[in-house]
Amino acid sequence: MLEASLQRIIETVPDDAVVLDIGGWAKPLPRADWVLDLMPYETRGLYGSLSPDQERFTPDTWIERDICDPEPYPFADNAIDFVVCSHTLEDIRDPIQVCREMARIAKAGYIEVPSRHEEQAWGVNGKFAGWSHHRWLVDPIPGGLEFVFKFGVVHGRQANHFPAGYSEALSSEQRVLQVWWTGSFEFRERIFMVPAELDAYLAEFVERGLRENGPAPGGRSRRLRRRST
Repeated sequence: MLEASLQRIIETVPDDAVVLDIGGWAKPLPRADWVLDLMPYETRGLYGSLSPDQERFTPDTWIERDICDPEPYPFADNAIDFVVCSHTLEDIRDPIQVCREMARIAKAGYIEVPSRHEEQAWGVNGKFAGWSHHRWLVDPIPGGLEFVFKFGVVHGRQANHFPAGYSEALSSEQRVLQVWWTGSFEFRERIFMVPAELDAYLAEFVERGLRENGPAPGGRSRRLRRRST
C-alpha cells in the first residue's frame, strides 16, 4: 500500500470505526478490527505489517475463508465502517464477487491494485510481463474499476507489453490504481471475444504509455520495434 494512503487511513478513519481488511494475510493492516483471508491467523505477516502499530484484530476476529466463495460474508449490510482491499483483487479468481460483497457490507473503503503500467511491463518479476501470479489487468472507470483477464498473449507479443527497463522509472503512484469510495463504487469485467480486439487493447495502452513516459533509464528508447507474429 502507498505510504500516503496508509497515513490517510490512519489519520482520517475514526478510532471507533469498524475496519475490515480483506486479503490482508501477507501484510495485514494493524488498524483493522477484522481480517478476512484464506490463510490462517497464525501464519500472517509473510511480508511484515503495514505499520508498527499494535494489532486491533485478534484470532477471534480473523475470518479464515475463501474470499471468492459465493456465500455472503458474515457481516450485515453496511456493518463495516471502512474496508481495505490492497493488492488482492489482481490475484484472485473472482474479483467481481469480492467487490460486490465489499459494496454490500461497507459504508466506505479503499482499494489498491497494480496499474497496467506495471502489470504490462517486461521484467518486473521475471522474463514475462508484470507479476507471475496476477490474473487480471485493471483499468480505472468513473467511480471504480474494470477487470480484464490477463491472457498469456501479453507476454508473447512484443507489442503487447512495455520493454525491459520501463518499470524502473515509474513512480510509486504510477505503479498502482487507487479507489477511495463512499456509499458504493463501480466494478465490472470486460470480456474480449475477438483476439484482434484484445491485442489492440494491450498494444494501444503500451503505445500511449511510451509516448507519455519518454525514454527508459540510461537514455534507451522505450519505443517498441514491432515484429511480425
